[in-house]
Amino acid sequence: MLPLVALVGRPNVGKSTLFNAFTRTRDALVHDEPGVTRDRNYGYCRLDEEHPFVICDTGGLSDDEEGLAGATAKQSRSAAEEADLVLFVVDGREGPSALDQTILKWLRKTGKPFFLVVNKTDGLDEQACVNEFARFGAEVVLPIAAAHQRGVPELLQQILPRLPVDADADVLAEDPGRVRIAFIGRPNVGKSTLVNRLLGEERMIASDVPGTTRDSIAVDMERDGRQYRLIDTAGLRRRGKVEEAVEKFSVFKTMQAIQSCQVAVVLLDAGEGVTDQDATVLGHVLEAGRGLVVAVNKWDGQTNYTREQTISLLDRKLSFCTWAEHITISAKHGTGMRELFRAIHRAHTSATRQFTTSEVTKALEIAYASFPPPVVRGHLPKMKYAHPGGSNPPTFIVHGTRVKSLGETYKRYLENFFRKRFKLVGTPLQFIFREGENPYEGKKNVLTEKQVAKRRRLLRHVKN
Repeated sequence: MLPLVALVGRPNVGKSTLFNAFTRTRDALVHDEPGVTRDRNYGYCRLDEEHPFVICDTGGLSDDEEGLAGATAKQSRSAAEEADLVLFVVDGREGPSALDQTILKWLRKTGKPFFLVVNKTDGLDEQACVNEFARFGAEVVLPIAAAHQRGVPELLQQILPRLPVDADADVLAEDPGRVRIAFIGRPNVGKSTLVNRLLGEERMIASDVPGTTRDSIAVDMERDGRQYRLIDTAGLRRRGKVEEAVEKFSVFKTMQAIQSCQVAVVLLDAGEGVTDQDATVLGHVLEAGRGLVVAVNKWDGQTNYTREQTISLLDRKLSFCTWAEHITISAKHGTGMRELFRAIHRAHTSATRQFTTSEVTKALEIAYASFPPPVVRGHLPKMKYAHPGGSNPPTFIVHGTRVKSLGETYKRYLENFFRKRFKLVGTPLQFIFREGENPYEGKKNVLTEKQVAKRRRLLRHVKN
């Protein structure tokens, strides 16, 4: 599973701003008023693509152990206890406080490794800010200005060596032939029932009560001569409805399962259609770049009219992932299981396919010749060559001039062209555009003494 980094500190020191900087999102609400963040908020940090990790934003710790403030503090402590590394964020403008000392004392008792991150140092003497917190005795003290992204790359370089290696990478290396499938969806859509049906036994507790599954459970199986690892996950609710601390941890475990799987099967309830929360669940899978199969469960209990409405909703609400196959099933009665596994196999084959530089470059040349990109600021972007950059999802690195100026419409054209040419289904594609470095960028044209003298003579001649 991916390593976890937790942000802790007193209210209004900039934890949510730092969270947004790490995740490159605005998922965490940021405001000058203390106490805006109350629940734990998880996100992916991919500033270094080869070493992703999960970052957890928490509410501010305070002296008040009663009411809402006390519940927020409990959430923060729970996040720190499950983390691999804690970032203790303090305010460089206000300096050390008694509450900072209390939090430091508690952190030392947990035994968790932590960094002291001195935030809001913009416009201040960074070394002076660091010296103010010297009495804390922290091993690593780093000044940053999260609001301006200053110091964040340096902080990241300090974090990465301290995190444990992703254990799932070792598992996949040891058993590359086993397909890892995660079953994702809202509570009570039939994930555990489906896994039990596939296994042929009551391995998972299945109930009509939403939230029965609290942890991600992996089980190995063989079907039609292929090896699989099935991962049953907890249901993902809307953030506002996730209340219990153990349930918040379940959400984190589900996000880890999505990250570690090769194909995610997102279950929908045919009776309820496609909800906004279903789209959010799909967004988590797309963000992780995993293979995707959409399984519409409880299909047998629907009328013909309901089925037509559901299919119409699928086409309309899931237009952002038209490449994913939609399979109708009944986990309770076992219908559609063979079609489901065929779709999983197609998605896995596409997501893990290995490409050569020659075939990728050839596809790029044909796509460019068939439909050149539009002119950008008077210049035509030129694509020289492309090569594969990884799998799951298939990644293509395109080299050329002005390729970073390509519009979203042309990028979608390239994606659709590659998908059709290589017959890729059930997986997102990623394109990375790179331009050659300008050897003269940042350099000044310094004149020699001889050139300066000549310039002066010419200027005098012009004036006369």
